[in-house]
Amino acid sequence: MTPTDSRTSGTSQARRVAWAAFIGSTIEWYDFFLYATAAALVFNVQFFPTADPAVGSIAAFGTLAAGFVSRPLGGLVMGHFGDRYGRKNTLIASLLIMGLCTVAVGLIPTYAGIGVAAPILLTLMRVIQGIGLGGEWGGAVVMTLEHAPENRRGLYGAAPQMGVPAGLIAANLAVLGLTRGLGEDAFNSWGWRIPFLLSLLLIAVGMYLRLRIEESRAYSERAEPAARKKLPVAEVLQEHWRSVLRACFVVVGNSSVAYVFMTYVLSYGKQTLHIDAVFLLLSVIGGAVMWLVSAPFWGRLGDRWGLRRLFLIGGFIRVAWALAFLPVVDTGNKPLIFVFMLSMGLVLSMTHASVGVMTALMFPLRIRYTGSSAAYQIGSLLGGGITPLVAASLMKATGTSMSITLYLLAIGLISLAATKGLSRDDVGEGGGEGVGAAERKPQPQRV
Repeated sequence: MTPTDSRTSGTSQARRVAWAAFIGSTIEWYDFFLYATAAALVFNVQFFPTADPAVGSIAAFGTLAAGFVSRPLGGLVMGHFGDRYGRKNTLIASLLIMGLCTVAVGLIPTYAGIGVAAPILLTLMRVIQGIGLGGEWGGAVVMTLEHAPENRRGLYGAAPQMGVPAGLIAANLAVLGLTRGLGEDAFNSWGWRIPFLLSLLLIAVGMYLRLRIEESRAYSERAEPAARKKLPVAEVLQEHWRSVLRACFVVVGNSSVAYVFMTYVLSYGKQTLHIDAVFLLLSVIGGAVMWLVSAPFWGRLGDRWGLRRLFLIGGFIRVAWALAFLPVVDTGNKPLIFVFMLSMGLVLSMTHASVGVMTALMFPLRIRYTGSSAAYQIGSLLGGGITPLVAASLMKATGTSMSITLYLLAIGLISLAATKGLSRDDVGEGGGEGVGAAERKPQPQRV
């Protein structure tokens, strides 16, 4: 095979992996966000009945947070197998775990049927879901990164990140379609189960795609069995804990704003402001569409400007938008809210598109799956995992959304400070680790 043929074959495989990562991530995030949407709209009544709707929402968001608590565990466990035995098989396992638990949620009887066992089973399924997603994100990002051309890491790395808004759109469209088709009462009673059960079909699609991709050449050639760590997590915690902490703080700002935008606004708008759920779902979907379609642009711009520079600019803009978000929602002005939700999708995409590649590049190849998964999932727990729960609790305690806005401001400033502290070497832009920059085998000179 000539060098040109080799490059063509590599680019073709990179595209195939990027598409598989995007579609597979979409399926897994559909599962994850479907639960989040149901927690905001249905689970407070079906699994946590109480005279006070606010208390029921807090309990429902508590089970949402439980999935985030288990995500770091999933990142460490699945990351261990991904670094030791390969990325491909681990990604297949994560898809099965996530999908089957989603189907199981659709089969659990409600509190009225089996009492306290219902919320216990719901929480258990959410915890196992978190383990599956904890392994999914790191594997998809690392696999795509290791197949990508070095000058297109931002663009290709945006592919698995695009699964987040795509999954959000799919989950909300499923809920919206069934709400409109069945009626709100029928949906809240039994129709909410249908989109959970549909995950069984999505598993089959994801399995077909993932069985067709190849293991990354970077992993196969540079992580020979003899050189692979028996316990990657030990090296991560002993030698790279600073990178884990820095990556966590970088991730937390984006994650906290995203989950107020994606999840909490549904509960807040419906229960506190009495805005109809259909409008809120359409607004979230519209914002997610902008998030999805703009991600490749931001990824490519990151290749040109530098991932760290773009992320820092986007972080400042995200903080400004977060300060205005709930005050705009509080106006109750639907056209204004809808337009702001669209713009919020663009702002979130600006930082979210590159955060996966940035996180992965902070760790050497031999422990990249474990390190990046642990860092991202802990950051997501501290950001998105607890934010809807904190927001609901702050609203109940203070009676004003300004307390939530101040919370988002504090988290945003922490994330900005962490990003500012990163060097170009930390994200593979200064001849540091990069895609195995410190591990790269010398290449023969071409004449």
